[in-house]
Parts: sequence; C-alpha cells; structure tokens
Amino acid sequence: MRENDAVTSATRRPGTPASPKFSASREPEGPAGPPPRLIATDLDGTLLRDDQSVSPRTVAALAAAEDAGIEVFFVTGRPARWMNVVSDHVHGHGLAICGNGAAVVDLHGGPGAHRFVKVRELARERALTAVRLLREAAPGTMYAVEQTYGFHQEPAYPKLHMEIPGTLLPAEELLAPDGPDADQPVLKILAYHPELDPDAFLGAARLAIGDHANVTRSSPSALLEISGPSVSKASTLALCCAERGIAPEEVVAFGDMPNDVEMLTWAGRSYAMGNAHPDVIAAASGRTVANNEDGVAVVIERLLADRR
Repeated sequence: MRENDAVTSATRRPGTPASPKFSASREPEGPAGPPPRLIATDLDGTLLRDDQSVSPRTVAALAAAEDAGIEVFFVTGRPARWMNVVSDHVHGHGLAICGNGAAVVDLHGGPGAHRFVKVRELARERALTAVRLLREAAPGTMYAVEQTYGFHQEPAYPKLHMEIPGTLLPAEELLAPDGPDADQPVLKILAYHPELDPDAFLGAARLAIGDHANVTRSSPSALLEISGPSVSKASTLALCCAERGIAPEEVVAFGDMPNDVEMLTWAGRSYAMGNAHPDVIAAASGRTVANNEDGVAVVIERLLADRR
C-alpha cells in the first residue's frame, strides 16, 4: 500500500495482467439497459488516478451526471475522515458509503464536518471471534481497529497509513468492552500478514471466519478488511437505493478490487476498470479503460450521450 493512501488503496496488484489497450475514446464494452438513475463508483484505483487526483474530465462528467438528474454515490472502503479527496466534488445529496458499507456519510461541510447518516457496526463480540479464528488459521496476523472517529492498532502492525494510531494494544484489548473509545461503534477490523499471498490470505480468512463476519480486501498487499456479517458495499448501496425507490437495473457501478465484486454483481450495469483484479473482471457486466485513463468518465459521457 502506498504510504499516503487510505486503507483501501486499490492499484493493480503485482501479477495482475494489465488492461487491454482500449482507447479512451472507444465506447466501453457492456450491455444496454434502462436509463440510469444512480452511479455508484469506488474511489481508489477507479475514480481516482494513482496520484489520488480527480481529473478535470472526471469532475466534469460527475457534474454532468448530477445535472442530468442521476445521483452519484462514492462507495469506498475509506473511512469518512479520508474523504477529503472528493469532498469538493459532491453534488445534491452529498452522501457517500464508507468503510465498505459500514457507514453512510454526508460529506457536506468538508473535512472534519462529516455527519454519519447510517452506521452498520461490527459487534465487538463478533470482532473478537474473528480475530481469534484468524489468529489460529494464520499465525503472525496483525490487527488494527477502525471506529467512527478512532483508529487503533497492535504494536507490531506496520505503518501502512499516514495517521498515527490513538492506542497501541493487542486487538483483544482494543476490542474489550472497556477498550479505547469504547463508546464508538467498530466499523471494521484490518488484518495484515507480512508473508502470505493476498488472495491466499483472503481465502484462508473467509474459510476460518465463516459467517461470523464479512471479509474482503482492496489493497495490493495482504491486508484484509473485516466487517459485520451482512455488511458490504452492495448491501448498504441496496439499502440506499431502496430508500429512493431505485431498482438495481437503474444502477451503474464501477470498481477494481475484490471488495467491489458484490456491488458490481448487484448493479444492473457494472464496469471493471482496465486495471481491475481478475475477480472484478469476471463479476462485472462490462469493461472500461484504466483509472489513469479516466475510465469512469468515459462511461458516464457515453451514458449521457445515449440519453440525448
């Protein structure tokens, strides 16, 4: 993971084939469908370029979609406090789904003024069970705990993120009823292994933890994200769409890493980025060019052109 990235940095992992040489002007592959009412896009490795910027072309495409009456949801593994990179580009409702579905956040007001609209926490008992089961299955795993406002980690957990953790304690103490920030909900657990292959680690964790929690990954390293058993980008996006009377067939989704797979499968139309993980390519109904080639904007421009 790049040092200045959020937890969910999703650049192409080593060994993943690069995208086909699509021209950015070529129409993206994918099926037609009903007019879209909502666009759901991942951030790192998808909407954002590798330098963490939102290109002028993408900014214009997002604004044009909102002007056309299409809601835009940022759907990311990032915590709310790391959403400043897109806070200037929210329109209309200004809502984002953060923490892989663990929170819906109102981004109006900018960094430091984010308001939690919905929280889907990971119960501490389940979190402790997941930690225990994964310790047994993959000795050497190190943990960090992500809460609504706090971030804490084990002493051996490496410096993967820019921020300084609030507390250094074993995960069992961080998750105890009287642990640090005990009044705050736990959004997810981060589990890192220094030696295992990322996909192998994900498979082993899912097998060990079972239905006690949902396990996914978005980092090119062996860093897993553990949430409540029914919490995912897809399930929270489905809740938000149901509240608006929007059907899956009216949603267009974009992603590049395994934590996007469920969302891409749920949406009526979905696009894997040119830099996407193989599991994402298999799950999506279409493909676009890479994040550094403004693949999301390419699709949005085509969608809007088709409405004319």
